[in-house]
Amino acid sequence: MLVSSFLKKIAAAGIIIVTLLPTVSAQQLPVKPGPYRPDTASLKQYHYPAWFRDAKFGIWSHWGPQAVPRMGDWYARGMYEEGSANYRHHLAHYGHPSKFGYKDIIPLWKAEKWEPERLMALYKKAGAKYFVSMGSHHDNFFLWNSRRHKWNAVNMGPHKDVVGIWQQAARKEGLYFGISEHLAASYTWFQASHRADTSGPNKGIPYDGANAAYADLYHTNASPGDKGWLTTNPTWMQEWYEDVKELVETYHPDLLYSDSELPFGNIGRSMLANFYNDNIAFHKGRPTAVYNCKQPSGGMWVQDLERGVQDTISPFPWQTDTSIGDWYYRTGQPYKSATDVIRMLVDIVSKNGNLLLNIVQTPEGEVEPDLLQTLDDIGNWMAINGEGIYGSRPWKVFGERPASAANIKAGNFNEGKLAYTAEDIRFTVKGNDLYAYVLDTPGDEIRIRSLGRHSQLNNKKITHIKILGSEEKIKWKEENDALVIYRPAQLPAGKVTGIRLSLK
Repeated sequence: MLVSSFLKKIAAAGIIIVTLLPTVSAQQLPVKPGPYRPDTASLKQYHYPAWFRDAKFGIWSHWGPQAVPRMGDWYARGMYEEGSANYRHHLAHYGHPSKFGYKDIIPLWKAEKWEPERLMALYKKAGAKYFVSMGSHHDNFFLWNSRRHKWNAVNMGPHKDVVGIWQQAARKEGLYFGISEHLAASYTWFQASHRADTSGPNKGIPYDGANAAYADLYHTNASPGDKGWLTTNPTWMQEWYEDVKELVETYHPDLLYSDSELPFGNIGRSMLANFYNDNIAFHKGRPTAVYNCKQPSGGMWVQDLERGVQDTISPFPWQTDTSIGDWYYRTGQPYKSATDVIRMLVDIVSKNGNLLLNIVQTPEGEVEPDLLQTLDDIGNWMAINGEGIYGSRPWKVFGERPASAANIKAGNFNEGKLAYTAEDIRFTVKGNDLYAYVLDTPGDEIRIRSLGRHSQLNNKKITHIKILGSEEKIKWKEENDALVIYRPAQLPAGKVTGIRLSLK
């Protein structure tokens, strides 16, 4: 995905958000017949599928040739940015990008230790209900068996249909399957490959992206002023449409992710109508389609927040995408702990969202041992506490926070600002059961203000309380200002404690 993501994208590219509409009309684009048309009124007929609302937790494979240098995200661009860490690494290990470019990194990606079925079984055990494969990152290298684009993983690199193999493994484990496309930003993102050094011994020598022989990988030169995250070039917009159409109609994914707002006005709406209609036809009238993009949905898709969360309950289902570490493999990178992931998951679910978590793979295809342990720890917690996660819905309020807690507004890239204490409680509900999750190890008493006798939130009687994973009988009492639950002699493992409250 994105080294530091959407904000970095904006800063690095000098992005100006432009709303110029393409000259290609949506009516000129081939859209599969069905109930959806490429207009807002039609797309507002969309219904969120139950599988996505119930799943809550998915795992993503952000993987491809950019893992090869072991330098993290955005390498295919950074290696052409004179003076950057990736540029210096490239000079030291591969040579100057006028002679050894990204096209020469691609054959080095072999994926020789990739075991997709083993990994998928591990992801299922960790509690994931859906899996998302990278389709193509901004490097314009396709991980699917494309008839349109020769720079793909069947023709080059591992010589494998990575998307298709991941899909087979997901189906074997009963997981829903998604694909992410980052192509719409590729056209302007990759323009760095057309430059040359401005100083030093290679001053003025064009990088290999300027060679017209490789324009199908690096694209041609963008027009002056075409510097936004999304291009203003109508030809490129139509190319994007046809590429995504091929991807959708080859694999018929349950979920499609775009690393941007809905791209390109009417062209984007045509893509979305085609995806929804194709999904309905493929599933014989029982649609599973979910579309993620970084734009408020208005009920037409699932809004995605990158490395960020909402600050209240959203009226529409939404999703956070984040990574356990960097987006691509980087030597020595720090990883989130199981507790970090679980806290984020519970907070997101309490606000009507899902969590999509990228698990970093080495260029060879392995997952490092410390990540395997983290996945195991997440799975062990989910096995005990998942009853209040899967299939749940938000309660009347998402939860409680300490009075001193900082006010973190909804948005992208706010996950690093979040801090959780034993006074942070998050609610979910399923049937007659209310679940309260305490986000850090509690003291002798757990006080839930929302359930006090004088609270206006709960008009039902509490008949039973159970701490998930504990067989001890729980002592509790209702006070005017709070429900007081007394901590049992021994809490289940982990810092996040789940409590089931039976209501009548």
